[in-house]
Amino acid sequence: MMRRLSCTLFALGIVALAGACAPRSRYAGQTVINRGNGPDLKSLDPAYIDGNWEYAVVGDMLMGLTTMGPDGTPIPGVATHWTVSASGLTWTFYLRHELWSDGVPVTAADFITAWRREVDPKTGALYSNILWPIKNAKAITDGKLPPKALGVEAVNAYTLKVQLEHPTPYLLEIMAHEATLPIPRHTYLKYGARWSTVHHYVANGPYIVRRWIPLDHITLVKNKLFYDAKDVAIDVERYYVTNDSEAALKRYRAGELDTLSGYPALEINWMRRNIPNQIKSVPLLATDYIVINFKDRLLSNKYLREVLELAVDRTEIVKQIRRLGEPAALSLVPPGILNYPHTAQLWFKSVPYAKRLDLARALMRKLGYGPQHPLELNYLTDTDPDNMRTAAVLQSMYAATYIQLNIRAEELQDQLVDMQQGNFQLGEAAWVADFDDASNFLDLLRCGNPQNLGKYCNPSFDALMHRAQQQPDATVRGNILSAAEELGLSDYAVIPLFFNVTQNLVKPYVKGWISNPQDINSTRWLSLARHPVPH
Repeated sequence: MMRRLSCTLFALGIVALAGACAPRSRYAGQTVINRGNGPDLKSLDPAYIDGNWEYAVVGDMLMGLTTMGPDGTPIPGVATHWTVSASGLTWTFYLRHELWSDGVPVTAADFITAWRREVDPKTGALYSNILWPIKNAKAITDGKLPPKALGVEAVNAYTLKVQLEHPTPYLLEIMAHEATLPIPRHTYLKYGARWSTVHHYVANGPYIVRRWIPLDHITLVKNKLFYDAKDVAIDVERYYVTNDSEAALKRYRAGELDTLSGYPALEINWMRRNIPNQIKSVPLLATDYIVINFKDRLLSNKYLREVLELAVDRTEIVKQIRRLGEPAALSLVPPGILNYPHTAQLWFKSVPYAKRLDLARALMRKLGYGPQHPLELNYLTDTDPDNMRTAAVLQSMYAATYIQLNIRAEELQDQLVDMQQGNFQLGEAAWVADFDDASNFLDLLRCGNPQNLGKYCNPSFDALMHRAQQQPDATVRGNILSAAEELGLSDYAVIPLFFNVTQNLVKPYVKGWISNPQDINSTRWLSLARHPVPH
């Protein structure tokens, strides 16, 4: 639940500073934007974040070799250009001569330090698998090699050579990811883990942190030493915690927020009637799904997992609960992913739902369950109102197959921790593409991937993923990945629910917003055309 503000709302300067709890004079004369951003951050350290709401903030402060442009596609970042060997296995990046916000030069050593730390199993980084395409990265995360064996080399201070395990056509997208962001080696060596506290933070991106009030908001100000600072139009940005989408919409309507990521499905008809031009919704490369805990004795039974798949009426969920235009999902990889045939589907796609329920009940009776002897299972979700409504509908659907679903709702960060620690049986999850490739979704099912929350592990699946990695032909590679997805679906490794759309609201005076399938809209590319209405 959103924390109540302890100060009076007021307008300040040329943009509303609603809920800022700051003196009127703090940012007088500067351009300020207030953004509703969803949950709070776990950290400002890129090694310990894994949510798109966290990348929105940290990605405004740290810039990788590439960075995401205004349309969500990679463009040069710290690297001005790069060369690729004929084999596709050696990439050489040439760095611009830029500075950290404390005036220290950004060099290749900052990237090497960050990446070695990311793959070091002692770090416990949440996204170490993103670096697996780099030579020896997976062996390092598996504890078989030391971090210094990572295939990166500083040719000189401003030239970084990267050796790969296999051709990686999506490498430029990876180089903009939070897992590959640099960290300031000089402050890391001086302060250790404390380098990422507000007091010690230095940045090489367009903004730098000024203040962080947990569970309320974080304030970033323009980094005057950013190489392109003259083209950054907004001086100050605040990212507000907006866990409750219904309350967040009220704040947006009241003029307290200039942009809002995540709005309640129940209000979509009102929004379409009253503020249609402020809705920014396009197909998103993302899938909402239920994680199955394979470490749980009951759920190791494949027939029970089949029941859990059959019992879900995905069409009912997207039409009656979601109502935002999301397609129902019978696969893990969403439509729109490049170089992928999109043929893998759960086997019962053409089976009417009533028939599926009959099949599910028959399986449950074979397992020894029935109306007088239901099976109890726990379902973990977050407190978002739409996810709570979805959970209630799932509870009703499973009841029709002799399953009593006990719902447990937690704040998102607590839910993620419990799922990462295996403290669940079934759990709601959503995955937004880190890069435009089917492997990014299928890697969720690979053994040893820290993002594989259900701990599904099938050597045959991993072998197919390995074969696909070694295949340079995009069509052949896509077919191998599709075979891997077919295998995962036949194992009922996860329960796909629906494919997402972006859910953003943007005030008319906010310019430069380009809706895109990866839902990345950095403040660097935005501007304010006129003052918001005071409130």
